[in-house]
Amino acid sequence: MARRLPGLLLLLWPLLLLPPPPAAPANLGPSARPAFRRLGTLGPRGSPGRRPAPAAPTGAPYSWAGQPGGARSTGFCKSRPLDLVFIIDSSRSVRPSEFTKVKTFVSRIIDTLDIGEANTRVAVVNYASTVKIEFQLQTHSDKQSLKKAVGRITPLSTGTMSGLAIQTAMEEAFTVEAGARGPSSNIPKVAIIVTDGRPQDQVNEVAARARASGIELYAVGVGRADMESLKMIASEPLDEHVFYVETYGVIEKLSSRFQETFCAVDACMLGTHQCQHVCVSDGDGKHHCECSQGYSLNADKKTCSAIDKCALNTHGCEQICVNDRTGSYHCECYEGYTLNQDRKTCSAQDQCASGTHGCQHICVSDRAGSHHCECYEGYTLKGDKKTCSAIEEARRLISTEDACGCEGTLAFQDKVSSYLQRLNTKIDDILEKLQANEYGQIRR
Repeated sequence: MARRLPGLLLLLWPLLLLPPPPAAPANLGPSARPAFRRLGTLGPRGSPGRRPAPAAPTGAPYSWAGQPGGARSTGFCKSRPLDLVFIIDSSRSVRPSEFTKVKTFVSRIIDTLDIGEANTRVAVVNYASTVKIEFQLQTHSDKQSLKKAVGRITPLSTGTMSGLAIQTAMEEAFTVEAGARGPSSNIPKVAIIVTDGRPQDQVNEVAARARASGIELYAVGVGRADMESLKMIASEPLDEHVFYVETYGVIEKLSSRFQETFCAVDACMLGTHQCQHVCVSDGDGKHHCECSQGYSLNADKKTCSAIDKCALNTHGCEQICVNDRTGSYHCECYEGYTLNQDRKTCSAQDQCASGTHGCQHICVSDRAGSHHCECYEGYTLKGDKKTCSAIEEARRLISTEDACGCEGTLAFQDKVSSYLQRLNTKIDDILEKLQANEYGQIRR
């Protein structure tokens, strides 16, 4: 029955991919909640263990679950650069065939990574009662040489000194001299420890020091592995950093889990970026938003606003700048001017030549892009400044007006003349009387 168990697990594998059961009731204490993930249990995902999985894009929802080979098969994933150290148990309890499966597990994870000096670097620490660094982070810079080096690793076969192995990795593998990148690089330091037994030394304190130094620890337990020790080793949260499989026969399946964990999701391709206009991938799962021409990025770094180029005075229009709804602009000209072919400068418009002047006789273009009307000889411009009248007709009108004025004057003159005549007659009478009176006085 024991020999058929791996085959049975493979038959039950689709069932294991079902979502996890509902959370434990509230009255259960922390100790009642399993702080590890069994193979096939879907837990939180993200970049090493901490970033949540991206939301599915609108329309056709995207799910990581059930994808052969993990997220990479979608084309949306690029592994983050890491300094990654495998710490593998090769004690006596691990049979040669089982150790081969551990090496296959390591090689499959390597296959999912972007290996290189500027990308992910990999080292392997082999341990039992003694510890051996098989190769350092700076030793191999390509997948093929890495996988060949992994294939050459042989078991040490005695003891399980997990604490010593973690300490060796911390003090000798995760150093700048050994190929690790310094703190200023912001490259995560990650260790994956694989064991099937109970540590024969103390792991609690050394694991705590490793985590405090910035190393993120994942613990993979197989078969008889001690769960409490795995929890002591792993980083928080435990349900993202502790894995368990029943046998070495299925350990290689965990490679897809780690691929998802180390995946830098391209939010631009997934459509989860929330950029209003343009999403630009920066690599390593990062992105930034940009705006279409004529727009500027708002303070939220996601939405865009139309640029008022007319207000910025960068439009180049000679006369009038007009903003368009698209965030662009166009140039216009004052009345009497037309826009030149460069769509920016203006030329005076010859309304006389275009026939839009409205002059009855003659249109004269002015330098200001305007015009005025004149009349043919013998005509004069009317008050509307456009139409003309003949000069003889004007004279007739003036004569008629003068005649009307003369009649009034003559009547007035006749009236005054008649009055003056009567006045003169009276004066003559008075003078005669005065003369007669004067003559009579002289004779006396």
